[in-house]
Amino acid sequence: MGASATAAHAGGIERSSLSTGILFEEGNYVEFSFGSVAPDVSGAQVGTFDTTPAGGTTVVPGLGQSSGDVAADYKLLSFGYKNDLTDKLHLALIVDQPIGANVDYAAATAIPPYVYNAGTGSQADVDSLGLTALLRYQLENNISVYGGLRAIRTKGEVSLFTSYTMNTTTETDLGYVLGAAWEKPEIAARVALTYQSEVTHDFTATEAFPAASIPSSPTQFSSTIPQSVTLEFQTGVAADTLVFGSVKWTDWSEFDISPTIFGATSGGGSLVDYDEDVITYNLGLGRRFNDEWSGAILIGHEKSQGGFSGNLGPTDGYTSLGLAVTRTIENVEVTVGGRYIWIGDAETENGTAPGTALGDFDDNNGVALGLRVGYSF
Repeated sequence: MGASATAAHAGGIERSSLSTGILFEEGNYVEFSFGSVAPDVSGAQVGTFDTTPAGGTTVVPGLGQSSGDVAADYKLLSFGYKNDLTDKLHLALIVDQPIGANVDYAAATAIPPYVYNAGTGSQADVDSLGLTALLRYQLENNISVYGGLRAIRTKGEVSLFTSYTMNTTTETDLGYVLGAAWEKPEIAARVALTYQSEVTHDFTATEAFPAASIPSSPTQFSSTIPQSVTLEFQTGVAADTLVFGSVKWTDWSEFDISPTIFGATSGGGSLVDYDEDVITYNLGLGRRFNDEWSGAILIGHEKSQGGFSGNLGPTDGYTSLGLAVTRTIENVEVTVGGRYIWIGDAETENGTAPGTALGDFDDNNGVALGLRVGYSF
């Protein structure tokens, strides 16, 4: 029974969640997945951006102005390969895009503009690529243990309406994965618990802030992709009917992007950080209609955390509903699916008046489509 190949609007800047399900495929197996996500996130300015009380010269009233859609569409690609080394030892390789961001406050035509749309606007991009190698060993009594290494390559760039810019080097660093699982094949039951370690990048950045008379300068800062714990489960509940899902805790409160010059000119502020950890819930019901066709319905949820969200990430939680259809022809399994995402309302903080709101982002949504092709051999 194929799960959906779609992606959701997950916590932090997560783009894909590492699943160990491929380790439990029958025989040797390879899969390719493609996803397309189209979020629509916009807000209205509710506070005046005014640096003059602190000796600055910037005043952008902008009250009531719309930010426009600040969340760019994006694509996701992933690859998985599983090989039975022996009847008890199994290898899996997984390539994915674990984190990412594409934020674009386009240059404004309205006067006065929403503050982050002023001048040339504000943009932020984070790109990553992950490679995970896992080994699973089957013990007695339907218990198995698994673990391996996870390498993540990441880079980022930011350009703000204030004239501040930052570009990082591309850094690759290692973490690890550990887990254990229990299975009862006669009822298609499986429970797997996986720990994924944090991965810390030490970036060299090029920062510039012309409006503050700071020329382009090399700086250094560190940022950590947080640790997580995931519980994945499935069980047959009737003939040809499967319940499946996952619960994931991610230590997003440890994530922070604080380049040197930005921090020094913003009173120790961060470009991106999160106050709370995030728990992500997914639950699905799958049904096999015949030997060729099966389908599934899926729901996902992340609780809104409250408080202020970042201006470069103006969302807070989500709820999603998805459908997937799988066709199996001999050794080939093709899954297509889609999700509709209700993105949580968020308020962003006014950097010139801490503790007050700058933007109000509500009634936002997104659509995700996915395709997965798997081949057993």
